Order: sequence, then structure tokens, then C-alpha cells
Amino acid sequence: MSDASQGGLPALPVTFRPRSTRVVLLVAAAALFVVITLVALLLPQLGAGERISFVFTAALLAGVLCLLARPKVVADETGVTVVNITNKRRLEWPEILQVNLRSGDPWVFLDLSDGTSLPALGIQPGMARQRAIADARALRALVEARSTAGPEPTRD
Repeated sequence: MSDASQGGLPALPVTFRPRSTRVVLLVAAAALFVVITLVALLLPQLGAGERISFVFTAALLAGVLCLLARPKVVADETGVTVVNITNKRRLEWPEILQVNLRSGDPWVFLDLSDGTSLPALGIQPGMARQRAIADARALRALVEARSTAGPEPTRD
């Protein structure tokens, strides 16, 4: 997000996701599947059912790692889509009041106009802290620029 760090807004649409974490999880998922499948195929004492159960278990474990690699935050002209591990939520710009990434937070939290807070796992400082801070600032700048939430002016 070099544009945001220099005071400008990032071009829309923009996707924020923990790239390093995602790469590690996807590589681990592929390696885990390959290793367990090879073990199942190379052990001569295993029967067909046992081999199938090994491969099924490998696929299940790889699927869990792929789910953990899923989170992202996509900002476009009309709002923000937050994709977490098992759910996805679409928010219009005015629904987002504030973007928070406090010291010690595992990921960004979005304060919403309905009084709730939504975790946005797509921006997390785990393996790339400076990148997460830059992404949170960019999203915060977008929210401030595009949100019209607030008190309506009264008409006389």
C-alpha cells in the first residue's frame, strides 16, 4: 500500500490479505497432503480401505489449512467485503465507523454502525507487522474518505 503510506488512497478495488501466512499455509497443506498420501501408498501392510482413509484424512487436514488461508478484505467502490475463515460479510461504506488495529490485536476490528464489532482476519500483524499496519491505515483512510455515516443535517 505505498499510495496510502504517502498520503494517497489506494486504487479501488483493493484486496488486503496476509500474504506470508497464506503462502505458508497453502504450501503446508500441499506438503501435508503429498506426504500422507505417499506414506499411505508406500506402506505395504495397509489394505485398500486403510489407504483410502489415509488419503481422506490428508485431504481433510489440507482443507482445514486452506480454510485458514482464506481470510481477506476486499474494498471496492460500493463497500467492503470481509471474508473470514468460514463466513463472508458485505458492508456498505457508511456501515463502517472505525478501523482498529491496536497493539496486541491479532487482526483488525471494524466498528460498525449497528453497535457491533467485526473481526477482519484479512489484515493481521502475525508474520508481517509493518504490512498489516500499512494495510490497516489504507483501509482506515478509505473508510474516512468514503463513509457518509454520521448525523444527518437538519432541515429548517
